[in-house]
Amino acid sequence: MATQRNISEFILLGLSYDKNIQMFCFLLFLFCYVALLVGNVVILISIRCSPLLDQPMYYFLSHLSSMDICYTSSVTPKLIGDLLVERKTISYGSCMFQVFAMHFFGSIEVFILTAMAFDRYVAICKPLHYMVIMNKTKCNLLVLATWAGGALHSFPQLSMTIGLPFCGPNEIDHYFCDIFPLLKVACTDTYITGVLVVANSGMVALVTFVVLFVSYVIILLTLRNQSVEGRRKALSTCGSHITVVILFFGPSIFGYLRPPTTFPEDKVFALFYTIIAPMFNPLIYTLRNTEMKNAMRKVWCQTFSKEEHN
Repeated sequence: MATQRNISEFILLGLSYDKNIQMFCFLLFLFCYVALLVGNVVILISIRCSPLLDQPMYYFLSHLSSMDICYTSSVTPKLIGDLLVERKTISYGSCMFQVFAMHFFGSIEVFILTAMAFDRYVAICKPLHYMVIMNKTKCNLLVLATWAGGALHSFPQLSMTIGLPFCGPNEIDHYFCDIFPLLKVACTDTYITGVLVVANSGMVALVTFVVLFVSYVIILLTLRNQSVEGRRKALSTCGSHITVVILFFGPSIFGYLRPPTTFPEDKVFALFYTIIAPMFNPLIYTLRNTEMKNAMRKVWCQTFSKEEHN
């Protein structure tokens, strides 16, 4: 712990040293972040102000939108600001907070996606028992379980990182504080810690992905027995979920289910699960969803009409 105090801040090397690339990335990620905030806030308000909130799928979707905002906001504003400055620094405390926030909100998002898959499984495979199985109390318990799962995943990650001694150098080859880049600059043998990180983060990503994959295979097999219209509607909803799962889990599994080391491609893959996938979530869940589009139209048309009357 004494050697830890030798470093009060870290230097983030960022995405690129090229000024033109940095300016392009600044404009791109600023647009992505604003689009993410606007899209998820619109979804949140549309669901909260409509009867859709009483439906489990949209209840979970509102929580997913909240997690998207929290998860991305723990990294993206700092990234956008750093693209405009020469020396990109982050304090030790802020770095540890980023490690915790990324894993806490990220794992909650993973577990909410799993809850949404379970909801679709019950709706399609056990439609007659749907309202009994997915009642309001059980939905609340599922959301509570996602938060508990997030805490169980993130606190061990944080405690392992805080326990590392940092005595120099303090340059992190990334655009945010992640565990593998931090292991690289720790002044101790980090092999065991790296294995524990892979066992924790990697297995969480892999196991939940396998559970999601199996559930959607069962759903798709069940759809063969449904009518053409029922099959079309279910495929539209499940297609949105599967797209989000692939966008989020593909890069996450590459990032954490591997030997505890860093690669140059890490930063590019990290952009997918920290910015790109959360930005596309609102589009994916609204463009092919008639109920969601109708609710948005109704809520926002009423809002604008009230403003005009006033």
